[in-house]
Amino acid sequence: MKRTLIGSALCALLLVGCGQGSSDNKEANGGKKMKIGVTMLSMQNEFIVKVSDEIEKKAQEMGVELIVVDAERSALKQVEQVESFIAQKVDAIIMNPCEVEASSPAVTKALAAKIPIVNVNSETSAAPTAFVGSDDVESARIAMNYIAEKLGGKGNILMMHGYMGQAAQIKREQGAREIFQKNPNLKLLAHQTAEWDRAKAMSLMENWIQSYGANVNAVFAQNDEMGMGAVNALTAAGRKDKVIVVSIDAIPDALQAVKKGTLNATVFQNAQQQGANALETAVKIVKGEKFEKQTLIPFQLVTKENVETFLK
Repeated sequence: MKRTLIGSALCALLLVGCGQGSSDNKEANGGKKMKIGVTMLSMQNEFIVKVSDEIEKKAQEMGVELIVVDAERSALKQVEQVESFIAQKVDAIIMNPCEVEASSPAVTKALAAKIPIVNVNSETSAAPTAFVGSDDVESARIAMNYIAEKLGGKGNILMMHGYMGQAAQIKREQGAREIFQKNPNLKLLAHQTAEWDRAKAMSLMENWIQSYGANVNAVFAQNDEMGMGAVNALTAAGRKDKVIVVSIDAIPDALQAVKKGTLNATVFQNAQQQGANALETAVKIVKGEKFEKQTLIPFQLVTKENVETFLK
């Protein structure tokens, strides 16, 4: 699904907030409807779309007006979008950062304009007013510990990176390397970015199959889109039953693949809680209420044994 700057039809849907919180939020905001700008990393990414959907759902419940835009993986565009929010005098900003460093000026500019900014799902080096997300180091530890256990602490592993420079990519690599250090008989054969993308991951996996063949024992993909791309390539090459594949996010496709046994495991990241809590936190800040500076939502390992719980 692709979303760009809100068109008139979608805008009408988003700007008509409803729910019991509407009058309270108007009253707390001087009689005006609270307006929050939202800039998301990429609406080509299924998990990010889910987070955005939950922000929109909670905004409708609370009677908050949203302006939602797609940064299309460009930190430069994201900074410009935040500048636009500032010019529109929004009450708060929610940002799903494209990059740790390159998206940081957006935080600095928002705070300089005295507009609170909440980072959701991903981080920046500049400290925002609040952060809502999960510990990405933990997610990689969970995934890699599963691989280490299944391989008995010995084997050759390939790692697919997400978009280089984004917090999730940096921290998931950090978590993975911690497990490699604890398991000296696990060898990292190769690692390369597939930019969170299924098609790019499939192409990369095809290249790796040609290069490493039967030497590959497992693949750690830093998100499910790439994990599914790896599964597709391995299946086409008749190698899937010989290679363990684990990824992160627990998107619907990945859950179905775990159920079928084609994807060995995924790590559940709670898009519903991230999106809803980000919006709730922004509203609390605008209303001058007490709020959590950092909200971390735990990850959970999903295997064939417990996947039905997550499919409900």
